[in-house]
Formats: sequence, structure tokens, C-alpha cells
Amino acid sequence: NGTNVEDFILLGFPGTWHFRISLAVVFALTYSLTVTGNASIIVLVWMNSNLHTPMYFFLCNLSFLEIWYTTGIVPKAIRVMLETSQTISFSVCILQLFFLLSLGSTECFLLSVMAYDRYLAICYPLRYNSLMNSVLSAQLALSSWLGGFLVISLLAFLTSRLTFCGPHVINHFLCDIDACLALSCSDTWHVELATFLVSIIVVVASCVVTLVSYMYIISSILRIQSAHGWRKAFSTCSAHLSVVTIWYGSTMFLYVKLSAQKSLDLNKLVNTFDTFITPLLNPFIYTLRNKEVKQALGRVLQKK
Repeated sequence: NGTNVEDFILLGFPGTWHFRISLAVVFALTYSLTVTGNASIIVLVWMNSNLHTPMYFFLCNLSFLEIWYTTGIVPKAIRVMLETSQTISFSVCILQLFFLLSLGSTECFLLSVMAYDRYLAICYPLRYNSLMNSVLSAQLALSSWLGGFLVISLLAFLTSRLTFCGPHVINHFLCDIDACLALSCSDTWHVELATFLVSIIVVVASCVVTLVSYMYIISSILRIQSAHGWRKAFSTCSAHLSVVTIWYGSTMFLYVKLSAQKSLDLNKLVNTFDTFITPLLNPFIYTLRNKEVKQALGRVLQKK
């Protein structure tokens, strides 16, 4: 290990005690809603056999991921806000960084896979069941998870080899890559380059796959003659498109750059949106914009 610092202090959000208490309550409420909403999606799909399709299989993977993504951040962030546990060891910091970046990379891959799934469903509706069968959908989901964790392994290893001489205060509520680079007293150029290259591979490549898929989807939709066909086609991909726009917008700002951002406070604000708001919105967007999910939810409520 190349570090002289054994632990870091997470600064969180500066402010009065009442402000931090209020923020901790908001974080706790958001976390509860996020876990409940995403877990409900998984249970809803599992209970309704008509939702046992590749589209909802990928959605369950996304919901499962969001639960773990927020769990890896929020409990510690709340303790940081309350000043009950602001210290984090170097090894746990690197582990959190690896865990969160891996899940974020997996989400990028999953979103591109979901876009490809919608492309097959809309552009090849008669052949969809044979093209996107259960075996292929399982392989795509597994590849997304493995690819997300493997691609971050090198980046986490390089970060762990940096030298940290002090100060040891991280201006964040989590172990962010930019915040760690800002504290290192060794040359961080190779880590910044690796971060940029990984971002290109993960974020830009998956975004290109998503954009190309939607170009073909829009082209196919424009050839549909009936208004009912238009509405049905858009309803199957509008929720996914909304999630993609929110996720990629914030992720590209945070990671697709040649060097660390000078404004760590701005990074912290965007990370807050990425960590708390996006995972919370995902289940509600899919519930409100997807007719089949709303119908399944209605049947469950009627039974109760």
C-alpha cells in the first residue's frame, strides 16, 4: 500500500446543526422511498406472470442495482451528516469507491441493453420472441454485471496505489474519485487518464449504443400509420428514455473529463442528485409511464 494516511474524514455538507439534521432526515426519507419503490417493482414483476418478459427482467435488474447503489452510500452519508461517523478507513474508502463505480458502470451497460431490447421489440415485433429469448436476456444481464465490475477493477487498484500524505479531509459525503485525487500527494496523471479511458468505454460507448438504438426506434415509429400504434410504441420506451436522459446527463458531467474538476462542491451537488434523486425516480417513472406495470399494480391493489 502506498499510503501514509490510515483513514479519511468525510466533510459532508457544511452548515448549522439544524441544517445537517434536516438534510439527514431528507436523506433517510429518500432512501426509504427508493428501497421501497425499487423492491416493489421486483415483487410486482415476480407476482405477475404476464410481466415475465425480457423487458421487465432487465427492469428488475435495474431496480436491484439501485437498491444496492443507494445502500452503499446513504447510511454512511446520514452518519456523516449527524457527525456520528465521519471517519472512514483507507481500505473501506477504496472499497466504497470500487463498489459505487462498478454499480454505476453496470447501470450504464444495463440501460444500453434495455435500449437494444426496445429496438428489437419495436423494429422486429414479429421476431422479437425468437431474437430476445430468455437465454440471451440472461446473458446480456450477466455481461452487464460482470463488465461493470471488471472495468472498474483496474481503476480502483491504481487509486489504491496513490500516496496520501495529508490532509485527510475529503470534501464529500462519500469516497469520490475526484476528491481522492485532490488529496493525493503523488502524481495522479495516470489515474486521471485511466478514469477518462474507463469513462469513454463505459459511459460514451453505452450511450452511443443507446442513441443508435433510439435512432432506429424513432425511424421505425415514424413509419407507423395509426395513432394507436404511435402511442403503443412510445409507451414502451418513454420511461426508459426518461431514465437514460437523467442518468447520462449527470454521469457524463462527473466522469467524462481529462482531469479532476476544480469545483468539488459542484461535483458533490451533482453526486447528490445522482445518488438520491435518480434511484428514487426510476421506479415511479416506470410505474407512471408503463401501462402494463400500472395495470399489474391495480390488480394487486384490488386483491388487497
